[in-house]
Amino acid sequence: MAALALAAISAPAFAKDNLGIFDSWGAFRDAATPRCYAIAEPELSRGKADYTPYASVGYWPKRGVRGQVHFRLSRDIAEGAKIDLRIRSRHFTLTGGGADAWATGKAMDAAITAAMRSGGDMRILVRGKDGRMVRDDYRLRGAATAMDAAALGCARLKR
Repeated sequence: MAALALAAISAPAFAKDNLGIFDSWGAFRDAATPRCYAIAEPELSRGKADYTPYASVGYWPKRGVRGQVHFRLSRDIAEGAKIDLRIRSRHFTLTGGGADAWATGKAMDAAITAAMRSGGDMRILVRGKDGRMVRDDYRLRGAATAMDAAALGCARLKR
């Protein structure tokens, strides 16, 4: 759990309120921004990591953003590499650059978060800038509850 708290701190800005820890996922709120997010570190990352990887699902009420998926990968992505997200039997091709990856739009965000709710595991595979494969594996136990806590945490913030 200490690693999860560290991931929350290394997220785009410092979290203000801990909304709860749910298995390997946490939910946090920053009322000053305002934003909320569910976040987890991978259970397994293959190869030398240049960054602290995490998966997050964010909510920004002032921007009208709900359930936006973001991944910080453990290493930089090779130019033009296909970023493959696997959740059970579902495959999603993400967009990204540097060490970051996102869904290609709101419809894909919704499909990914729906697949995450089904539980199991989630894996990201992509060729790294160094030519080696980047593989980050996540457990989804607690993800649905953390996403719900983040959504509820931002529902109470002024728009």
